[in-house]
Amino acid sequence: MSKLLKFSFLILLIAFVACSEEDDSEGAGNPIAGNRLSTGDSARDFLSDETFDELIVEVVYVEGFRPTDASLNNLLAFIEERCHKPGGVELNVRSFPSPNIEQFNIQQVDSIEKVMRSQYNLGNKMALYVSFLDGQFEDDSDDSVVLGAAYRNTSFVIFEETLHRFSDGVNEPDRFLLESTVFRHEFAHLLGLVDLGTEMQTDHLDSENGNHCNVESCLMNYKIESGINIPGMASEENIPVLDSQCLADLRANGGK
Repeated sequence: MSKLLKFSFLILLIAFVACSEEDDSEGAGNPIAGNRLSTGDSARDFLSDETFDELIVEVVYVEGFRPTDASLNNLLAFIEERCHKPGGVELNVRSFPSPNIEQFNIQQVDSIEKVMRSQYNLGNKMALYVSFLDGQFEDDSDDSVVLGAAYRNTSFVIFEETLHRFSDGVNEPDRFLLESTVFRHEFAHLLGLVDLGTEMQTDHLDSENGNHCNVESCLMNYKIESGINIPGMASEENIPVLDSQCLADLRANGGK
């Protein structure tokens, strides 16, 4: 199967949302319990300033797989556009040596977070953790690959090596555009979309494809960047946006 044909299936699994069965939230004395919950559990905390009016975005990446500055700036812009954080959004970026894992499962991703994460919810400051890894997801195949996964209430992962393989080539999107789209999609899952901690105002759930929007052009559609759209991503204006139903859900849950 050609690389271009495989690429047409690329985003079919981008919205993989994993909630680990392990629950570290037990015990009132656990200082990190608030960041060890399930995907979507902190949607209102992200969206509103009721509990947290500041946000720190902790980005850790395997050496040689740093995300582009443009895509990081796009993530920050998306956060500021959708979330009430009058105290500001801070970015903290650092690298770490390769864990030498070719195929990751979510349990391994979560274990890396336990070692690498340094920022947790504290006082009026909320913490988001994003990791960029140098291997692929264990369920990748010739027909489909996973670029990112939201797997905790304040955590998501990008499989950056896989993303590199499908960007910046002939008939492929610029890397920062593909990164930006994956960032926004996975972060929107942390915001509770779709029906994942943020209640739907109207029914737009694609029940056959997990917590995704049934509007094909929406950022939260499970296949928004399949073959037709991806090769044509030439500018920031081509990054998919949230449709009106997703935006209504976020606003009803305290967002902008």
